Amino acid sequence: MGSSGKSGGTRSWANPLRDDRDKRLPRIAGPCSLVIFGVTGDLARRKLMPAVYDLASRGLLPPGFALVGFARRDWAAEDFGKVVHDAVRQHSRTPFREDVWERLAEGIRFVQGSFDDDESFDRLAETIADLDRERGTGGNHAFYLAIPPGAFPTVCAQLSRSGLAHQQGEQWRRVVIEKPFGHDLDSARELNRVIGEVFPEDSVFRIDHYLGKETVQNILALRFANQLFDPLWNSHYVDHVQITMAEDIGLGGRAGYYDGIGAARDVIQNHLLQLLALTAMEEPISFEPAELQAEKIKVLSATRLAEPLAETTARGQYTGGWQGGQEVVGLLDEAGFAKDSTTETFAAITLEVDSRRWAGVPFYLRTGKRLGRRVTEIALVFKRAPHLPFDTTMTEELGENALVIRVQPDEGVTLRFGSKVPGSGMEVRDVNMDFSYGQAFTESSPEAYERLILDVLLGEPSLFPVDREVELSWQILDPVIEAWTAAGRPDPYEAGTWGPASAHEMLTRSGRDWRRP
Repeated sequence: MGSSGKSGGTRSWANPLRDDRDKRLPRIAGPCSLVIFGVTGDLARRKLMPAVYDLASRGLLPPGFALVGFARRDWAAEDFGKVVHDAVRQHSRTPFREDVWERLAEGIRFVQGSFDDDESFDRLAETIADLDRERGTGGNHAFYLAIPPGAFPTVCAQLSRSGLAHQQGEQWRRVVIEKPFGHDLDSARELNRVIGEVFPEDSVFRIDHYLGKETVQNILALRFANQLFDPLWNSHYVDHVQITMAEDIGLGGRAGYYDGIGAARDVIQNHLLQLLALTAMEEPISFEPAELQAEKIKVLSATRLAEPLAETTARGQYTGGWQGGQEVVGLLDEAGFAKDSTTETFAAITLEVDSRRWAGVPFYLRTGKRLGRRVTEIALVFKRAPHLPFDTTMTEELGENALVIRVQPDEGVTLRFGSKVPGSGMEVRDVNMDFSYGQAFTESSPEAYERLILDVLLGEPSLFPVDREVELSWQILDPVIEAWTAAGRPDPYEAGTWGPASAHEMLTRSGRDWRRP
């Protein structure tokens, strides 16, 4: 961990000029390896391996770092090295440098086998023991489960049986779990139990890549480093909050994963409820992981669905239409989906947070595929001024003030407020004050997976939901999914639009409208 820390029971050299409290210097992972299960998958090729290279390129990995792939394919280590090389060249954020690659390639290993095969895991244990000797990884190993959730229990059991999950003294073993974490509250609790039997809670890292994004972390900076916003961040001034994650792509080729899961389980249960927690939480005592998690748990414990669900929620399924100048098919015509599939591709819910700060403020969460454009944003929409000393004609183009945090793709913050239009008359119209990451900082933001993988290797759990957060999220969402299952088919909406009519009616009932991102 940078200049000080322990490795294999021996205290490493400490830099006398370095203050441990100084967060400006990057922390460098100590001796360790990363083992990726499901290494042939899309996630590993497009995100994980390039992120590992980018960390190496930025000098944030130790000299003896090792990367181990585990998969069914019958590859030699050289074949796997070429797969990593090609993935890195194609998807890495930092420029490809041969010297960085050669240093990383020395620590790349591959183990062939299946999850239910004891011999395969025994070979993996031998490979890891060899790395401890050859590369000095010090018995510190992280296991990344980039695999279907159904395989989590099998792999955890194998890691336990083979002794790979066992840590001694100063050594650490950690497990990284990709979503979806269960499909309802009962399955999430069972999964937590299975994993908890093998790994202690402080060794379990549940990945939510949205929490690794710079803009999401900037919510905390925006709120707690500035006096400007805090007095307004409550029900006295905020009318409602909208959290949107829209995608313009369809689900062609993803039927195996998505059919039966749907938009609410895929996005609302994890990403959007986490964004709500960060937006609504109280100021933590410090930014220690336990303090951050405690405040998020308080918010999720106080969050409930607004009722009746028939009026405060909406779901939809995209039909054929035009998007980006191309004609696209509806979900029921996508390969792999049944012609009578009731999987929703759009989901919107209304939540209320029962706390003094947020009482009476609805939180509207929505997500969907094949919407107008790709965008993720959090919008705090403020109440209208209590008195406008203008004629109606002067303010007919004046909307509500809004603070919008753009998570992707053009990361930044926009403040919308009314201003006089130049001229001899008094006309007030909305204008935007804009902060953009790309223009304000000379360095580009690291990819979310870079930050998250480094945090796993450092043992820094701030950005990872604990089991209680996962269970509370399912507790909030389960009644909606049950109600939708009983209600039959989702409402249709044309590709390229902003969701079904029922979603717009959901807000117009209270005199509000969805923002057009």
